[in-house]
Formats: sequence, structure tokens, C-alpha cells
Amino acid sequence: MSGFVYMMSDKPRGVIYTGVTSDLPKRIWEHREEVRKGFTTKYKAKSLVWFESHPSIVLAIQREKSLKRYRRDWKIELIEGLNPTWLDLYERMGEIENVYQPHRNTRMWDDYN
Repeated sequence: MSGFVYMMSDKPRGVIYTGVTSDLPKRIWEHREEVRKGFTTKYKAKSLVWFESHPSIVLAIQREKSLKRYRRDWKIELIEGLNPTWLDLYERMGEIENVYQPHRNTRMWDDYN
């Protein structure tokens, strides 16, 4: 089963929430509809601003843990690399392919630790 890591925000360079799921459209819909009360509901982070796909949910979970340790400016750099204007990507998920690629100076899978 593949997995996705994603980031939600309330506005450009605003609050950033990082999450992981095996069903990206369903999970983003849940955030937007406030199906589960939590961080995104409290801070109104309803815009999908970044996501990447992974070959398995296990690897996606490991990558999410890694990203949660990232400094805020690194997360902003990731977001703006895919989505410079911080548009809500929810309606365009199927048009965007953003498969995880390790940094050229990183050994394969090191970002998963």
C-alpha cells in the first residue's frame, strides 16, 4: 500500500500541519470538513499546500516523522518548491506527481530515519 506525506496551511507562510495517510483525497476531505477535531480544525489549516507520495505507508510514516523534526524554514522551502504561491492543491491532486526523491547528498532512505 502506498502512502502520502502532506502539509496543510491556513494561509501563505501561516500555520503548517504535517500529516501522513494512505488515502490522500479522503484524508484531506476529512480535514476540510472537520470530521476529526484537532490541530487543523483549531488553526483553520484547511488548504493542502504540499504532498509527496511514497512506495509504502511505512516509508511515508518514517518520512513524516523526519519532516516533523524539520525547522519551519525548511518546510517552507519544500512547500514553495512545489507550490510557490501556496495555492490549495486539493482540486489538483490528481494532476500533480510529487514522488519522494532523496536529496542528492543523501544516501537512499536516510531521510526516512
